[in-house]
Amino acid sequence: VGQPVLYFWVISLENLAGYGFKGLIMEPLRLLATLRPLALTSGINLYATILIVGLSIRLNWVSNPPAGLEPLGSWVVIVVAAVFYLVQFLADKIPVVDNVWDMIHTFIRPLGAGLVAFAVVVQMDPIVAVLAALVAGGLALVSHSGKAGSRMVINVSSPMENITNIILRVVEDLGVGVLAFGA
Repeated sequence: VGQPVLYFWVISLENLAGYGFKGLIMEPLRLLATLRPLALTSGINLYATILIVGLSIRLNWVSNPPAGLEPLGSWVVIVVAAVFYLVQFLADKIPVVDNVWDMIHTFIRPLGAGLVAFAVVVQMDPIVAVLAALVAGGLALVSHSGKAGSRMVINVSSPMENITNIILRVVEDLGVGVLAFGA
């Protein structure tokens, strides 16, 4: 309900103010539209998000990425994200290790999402940059809490039955991949 109204308001202001106003309003909205799905996916799997965004930038699958995301396209960042993704992928398969990993990442994932958001919008007004980082961190915390909570329930209710756990984790990773690539 709020998005169409905001979109209509922005389009109306563009028509009134001319082309110069378009860049002033549309660029921040484009950046925020990119950050929202990245923040959500970072809360579920930060390393897969960084890996997919980095590969998308490095292999030119994305045209004109935000300047703040360009460092993610370096091979060093891509390799480190891939290694941590692999470690997380393996840790997810052992219920106790999975729960400990999620407890530790309750702090890492929102911080990572906030840092990515801050890097993307740091060229803007500092207040906007701080707010974007806070919102991205909050979104990542919400998505991480939902993921960690559901995994805790599954790990406790069926600790010996790993098939459901593995299927859930693969579906999560696929969802992160699709959403991060679409951002």
